[in-house]
Amino acid sequence: MGLKIVKNFDATFTLNSDAHEILFRLLTNKTFTDEIVKRLDETEIVFTDLLFQPVPYSQHTPKGMPPEFEKYHNCDRYIIINVPPNFMFQAKIFKPSRLCAIYRKV
Repeated sequence: MGLKIVKNFDATFTLNSDAHEILFRLLTNKTFTDEIVKRLDETEIVFTDLLFQPVPYSQHTPKGMPPEFEKYHNCDRYIIINVPPNFMFQAKIFKPSRLCAIYRKV
């Protein structure tokens, strides 16, 4: 089985208004954000309303994310998390199958 080289990957997606509302409510839920804060030993985090679809690693996307989001990757003021699969299911988001959310440390 050989490797498949991905030259171009379309990472664009749109969420319908219901899915958007449900997902953002889950991602800003106090219990959820408190759990992240506890695990990271931070004081507080705030969801930036930024989501992206992970992309295959390539020369143009070495971090596995669209280039416009790479500035958040090594910045100490932000954290990137995988959106939990149960959140995706509750919001009835099946395409894309994975999303990442960006939070700002306060």
